[in-house]
Amino acid sequence: MASSIAEQQIDEGLYSRQLYVLGREAMQKMSASNVLIVGLQGLGVEIAKNVVLAGVKSVTLYDPEPATIADLSSQFFLTEADIGQPRATVTAPRLAELNQYVPVHVLGESPTPDVLERFSVVVLTGATLEQQLEINRFTHSNKRAFIAADTYGLFGHVFCDFGPAFAVTDTNGEEPIEGMIAAISKDKEGLVTSLDETRHGLEDGDYVTFNEIQGMTELNQCEPRPVKVTGPYTFTIGDTSNFSDYIRGGNFQQVKQPKLFQFKPLEESLREPEFLISDFAKFDRPSQLHLAFQALSLFRQAHEGALPRPHHEGDTQEFIELVKELNDNTKGEPVELSDDLLRKFAYGARGQLSPMTALFGGIVGQEVLKACSGKFSPIFQHLYFDSLESLPVDMPTAEEEYQPSNSRYDGQVAVFGKTFQEKLANQRQFLVGAGAIGCEMLKNWAMMGLGTGPQGRIDVTDMDTIEKSNLNRQFLFRPKDVGQLKSETAIRAVSVMNPATTGKIIGHQDRVGPETENVYNDNFFEALDGVTNALDNVEARKYMDRRCVYYRKPLLESGTLGTKGNIQVVLPFLTESYSSSQDPPEKTIPVCTLHNFPNQIAHTIQWARDRFEGLFRQPAESANLYLTQPDFLESLSKQGVNRLETAQNLYEFLVEQKPRYFEECVQWARLKFEKYFNNDIQQLLFNFPLDAVTSSGQPFWSGPKRPPTPITFDPQNQLHMDFVMAAANLYAEIYGLNAVRDREAIRQLAVNCQVPSFTPRRGVKIQVQENENQQDNSAGVGDDHQVEDLIAKLPAPSTMPGYRLHPIDFEKDDDTNFHMDFITAASNLRASNYSITHADHLKTKFIAGKIIPAIATTTALVTGLVCLELLKIVGGHKKIEDYKNGFINLALPFFGFSEPIQMPVMKYHDVEFSLWDRFDVKGDLTLKEFMDYFQDKHELEITMLSCGVSMIYSFFMPKKKLEERMPMKMSKLIELVSKKPIPPHVKAVVVEMCVNDREGEDVEVPYVRLVLRD
Repeated sequence: MASSIAEQQIDEGLYSRQLYVLGREAMQKMSASNVLIVGLQGLGVEIAKNVVLAGVKSVTLYDPEPATIADLSSQFFLTEADIGQPRATVTAPRLAELNQYVPVHVLGESPTPDVLERFSVVVLTGATLEQQLEINRFTHSNKRAFIAADTYGLFGHVFCDFGPAFAVTDTNGEEPIEGMIAAISKDKEGLVTSLDETRHGLEDGDYVTFNEIQGMTELNQCEPRPVKVTGPYTFTIGDTSNFSDYIRGGNFQQVKQPKLFQFKPLEESLREPEFLISDFAKFDRPSQLHLAFQALSLFRQAHEGALPRPHHEGDTQEFIELVKELNDNTKGEPVELSDDLLRKFAYGARGQLSPMTALFGGIVGQEVLKACSGKFSPIFQHLYFDSLESLPVDMPTAEEEYQPSNSRYDGQVAVFGKTFQEKLANQRQFLVGAGAIGCEMLKNWAMMGLGTGPQGRIDVTDMDTIEKSNLNRQFLFRPKDVGQLKSETAIRAVSVMNPATTGKIIGHQDRVGPETENVYNDNFFEALDGVTNALDNVEARKYMDRRCVYYRKPLLESGTLGTKGNIQVVLPFLTESYSSSQDPPEKTIPVCTLHNFPNQIAHTIQWARDRFEGLFRQPAESANLYLTQPDFLESLSKQGVNRLETAQNLYEFLVEQKPRYFEECVQWARLKFEKYFNNDIQQLLFNFPLDAVTSSGQPFWSGPKRPPTPITFDPQNQLHMDFVMAAANLYAEIYGLNAVRDREAIRQLAVNCQVPSFTPRRGVKIQVQENENQQDNSAGVGDDHQVEDLIAKLPAPSTMPGYRLHPIDFEKDDDTNFHMDFITAASNLRASNYSITHADHLKTKFIAGKIIPAIATTTALVTGLVCLELLKIVGGHKKIEDYKNGFINLALPFFGFSEPIQMPVMKYHDVEFSLWDRFDVKGDLTLKEFMDYFQDKHELEITMLSCGVSMIYSFFMPKKKLEERMPMKMSKLIELVSKKPIPPHVKAVVVEMCVNDREGEDVEVPYVRLVLRD
């Protein structure tokens, strides 16, 4: 088995974002796993979709039952034409389109023990409890993973049994913790102190290894040692009393230990259940739902497989009696039951809801991958979840409101009723983004019938085109769609899933921002019922948040990061906004560390990334500006740019190193190799020899400062040639020269290059501390004669008419363009200089490209949760406690929900206000009328007025200017001060005020929305 797994080739172009989450070893194990999925209604197809996208060896489907009209509420790969045909048969070819590497089969026989032996994981959906028990007996005793999952209306359940001894190699998926050491005691405890009071981040029971310790070298060869935490900067590792004395240096690295999970079979687990709590505000629910799901199976058994009819009192009462009977027969303390909970469970049991199947499809899909790979902690063993808060506030009581009417929405009507379905259909929503979350959202909305009514409409915008790496999680796209616009392609895909969306979803390709407010204008936003973000950057999120606050529209915000996901509900006059709180800023690498003293691979990768910009983009852009803008060099001083450095770059790129042939590009690349990895290191060691000491007498090369070693170029060394080949081709591209991919030809050219000898220079300043004052040349201070001499040597732009260089914009996902080849080689060469462990191409791309790791399972789960919150908004919920912000981590697994944070309230006079409040002033008043209005009506004296960055009025303005402005209309005054007209699409402008209250004190007040035109 091991050799066959090792031979598996992983398509990094397709799976790159997933590889950053799961890792190569887990992916290889998955690619050797066969999965059986029984039941192909909404939940089954969601699970299958996620597992196929993830890349297991094969997926086999079993569901010979005919498709029904109600299935279309959540089964997105069925159409009306498929009704009456076996679900598995019609679904299989559509699932197979998702991933060319995963064959999808249909099981043509019952899943007997002989059949089950062929599969690593068996997933049951829609099965009776009797069927689950029968299959689980086989899987448990034969070391096959077993998962049973179901959703009924707004309730869901997962049960996992991965066998009596299931080993997990990595319980949480986090990168192993690393740190530097300041001291290690020599005693029975072995106290380790981390460097410079840096928190070590370890926990009791973690294991660590050591390297590069000087003195107590025995630890460098030790097996992993268990940790006992004694403080945020210290931990003990056991007896070190017989070791040598610690001198200095060294690093520790966490070593993850396998964890064994001992699962109970379903039959035993029913009697003695272990619950994973999904919502601590509903701590009493799992025990009740544990009985309810069993009772539902008994009800089906008594009614030939039928579930309770929607809102049918007879069926409901029978179901409740079954629950109570189970409760009475339970060993131990009976469960305290809620008749209201059980009633609502029975009322909607026939419901098939896309948000619930998306949510549980994500959860179960990840459990399948855990079973295949041994990566991440599995659910142990029962998970129950409900979203009863998603029911409308005013639910009709008439039974006929919930009865089927041969509609594709029958599965949803069974839970919410026909009146609510009409309300959903007439929603106006704006979806910002059609990537991973956007695709899942559109699929869910299509199944729900959102916006398909006479007054309904969905607008979706995304300016991006589809790339190969998107296909692994953005499931509406296929290989043939690569290069097409995301919004248009996604709309076409969901129109097949639900033809009623045709013409009701409007696609846009505009980036949301100030520059598109003529498109997404007052009329556009005022017509909306809500906005859902499916964005991948914070700035766009903040902008949409500001727009929603201004137009007082609900905003549903969400995001994913590998196995982690979050959702936030922003509600007018109820919650804080997205921008009310923010994440701490990203940690930056100190300049001195980056330039001279790297100690981690992330440092060398960032250094290589900076070299890419400084060699292949910035100088070429400067050269083009020099050739096109007559006063380019003169303007640099005003901009605070180093004129000397720019002049040197221009001279190098336009004169001294301007290549005519590719051979000269190789020469240039060979010299860059010599400079970066040999000469610069020699200069650093000349300034700070290996035996140098600090002013306090401590060795200079200690702690985070790793002593470097120069590299001698070796044409037979693959890494050396990787750098020369990539650098030469990128340099050639700047000048429009053809690429050369013949490695041997480039090797011969590199061997023949003339490389000047290097002698370190005295007087070279090298920054050692981050807070050191470096000479400031930012305004061109320095040798003016040198700058002028260089400028004089530059060719006049008039002598090069039409000549342009080709700046290179970094693109991480094209493996043929040499971009990542250069960064990987440059980073690993610098890592070699400093004895830092190399990073492969994939890890380098992850760090250099600042890639957000992503998987389909988390995306599906998060969009399901978002849609459950959307149902609450449409259902008229006004209480903050009815809504849920959520954070989940499927790796642990962890589910955390909380009420949204209430909006902060401020006050002036006796008036309370929040971020949702403003002064609405109608009419194009004069400045005097505007000021008098607030003085007379609100007893507020205006001291300053501004619109955007333009100051309209201030109390300290010259008297003459004030007299001129007072009779002017506000619109004319704004145009005068801003020096630009108010666009015709703008109906109102925002005016900010500084005011004094009736006591003459400066107070904060809401902004003013001045309506200029209807």
